[in-house]
Amino acid sequence: MLPFLHIGSFTLPTYGLMLSLAIVTAMFVMDRAIKRAHLTADAVGIVATAALAGIVGSKIWYLVLDSPGDFRAMGWSVLWQNSGFSWFGALLFGVLALVLQGRKEKIGGLRTLDLAAPSAAIGQGLGRIGCFLSGDGCYGIAIQPVHLFGFTFRPWGMAFPHGIEPVFVPVYPTPLYEFAIGVAIGGWLWWRLGKPHPAGAIMGRYLILAGAARFLVEFIRRNPKVIWGLSNEQLTCAVAVGLGIALLWWVSRHPAPEPRKISARVAKPA
Repeated sequence: MLPFLHIGSFTLPTYGLMLSLAIVTAMFVMDRAIKRAHLTADAVGIVATAALAGIVGSKIWYLVLDSPGDFRAMGWSVLWQNSGFSWFGALLFGVLALVLQGRKEKIGGLRTLDLAAPSAAIGQGLGRIGCFLSGDGCYGIAIQPVHLFGFTFRPWGMAFPHGIEPVFVPVYPTPLYEFAIGVAIGGWLWWRLGKPHPAGAIMGRYLILAGAARFLVEFIRRNPKVIWGLSNEQLTCAVAVGLGIALLWWVSRHPAPEPRKISARVAKPA
């Protein structure tokens, strides 16, 4: 593991480095999505604002609902730790920021969410590499033999002896799984974004895919179970999947003009 890069007297946290790379990549993907739709909007400003809102929301959600004991034990200093983030909190605050900016840019809230969905998935995946490098505790449970259809095998795992939260036995490297899943979902959403679709459909698919993927990964992560054998993150992921299904149902009943037709009207005065 490599929690920090030491360059002379300067120390750079690898989590922060990968988070910055994730945001820059999300800005690039968002900019390409806006240009492909023949729209004029500030992709850098949109993604930067949504990312900041997501980071704040992630911390707030984690401290209030996921682990309030950390705040009681450590006080405000817990806000500056590399660990302790909630995916659903980042999603909620990020979505609110995107909707507000979409209205400000005259694109529309749902349309902005569609444009941002691929960059959100890819950025989230890259951010998980920061978790992997720093060893911040976001990895999985200890590897155990798996018995399936009469066969027994031992999944590949690795230890994190030099991580911020060290573990000395092989565990599931779940950040790597989430990186691969995030990039795959982002690539597929980018492809779907280029096809005709009602406004909101891409965001609905993102909620379903990202929520379901995180729900399944949680079964092999170390987060404590709170009810029905599920963690807080699984409960919130189930809500995200439900919201995605509801959004797809709503847009099917209330279809907005196709994105390309909107793009043509927006681009014409320019």
